Amino acid sequence: MNISNALQASIAVKQQILQDAGFLQKIEEAITIIVAALRRGNKILFCGNGGSAADAQHLAAEFSGRFYFDRAPLPAEALHCNTSYITAVGNDYGFDEVYARILRGSGNAGDVLVGLSTSGNSENILRAFAAAREKGITTVAFTGESGGKMKDAADILLNVPSSDTPRIQEAHITIGHIVCEEMEKRMFPEGK
Repeated sequence: MNISNALQASIAVKQQILQDAGFLQKIEEAITIIVAALRRGNKILFCGNGGSAADAQHLAAEFSGRFYFDRAPLPAEALHCNTSYITAVGNDYGFDEVYARILRGSGNAGDVLVGLSTSGNSENILRAFAAAREKGITTVAFTGESGGKMKDAADILLNVPSSDTPRIQEAHITIGHIVCEEMEKRMFPEGK
């Protein structure tokens, strides 16, 4: 049955991550960097395209809204949510510049940029990572197995062990939720 096969494939990808101590350590590093940035008063920025943009927006909302319990909002945003900005910059400078340009304008040293790309080759995210490096912004890449070009551009690479886009995106949101849960526990230890 195709439904069972899809569920088994999704579980298999997550099982591979679970059994990879190095990958789990990279998730821990991402959590540590994000928590440190928030404690300094910096912000967490997210970007992606298509389904990855939806995931970026979802995760930003978990930070600025709430995850498991009521607590103070945290400074986080998905960079694609201002459609007037995206369409103006896309029209005037090209779509490859939409994330880099906004980072140059509103990113600050000490912020963290999380870029989601199943291929790891999204040019607008690669340019954003380059702009982030120039500004002292730490970069975390959520990609598929190869890491694509983002493998060499990111400070932390979370390359899900799959080349199947839906399975990669399912793992991205799982990893993102783990980051949110751990961040919330560490930022708000009194919360339950």
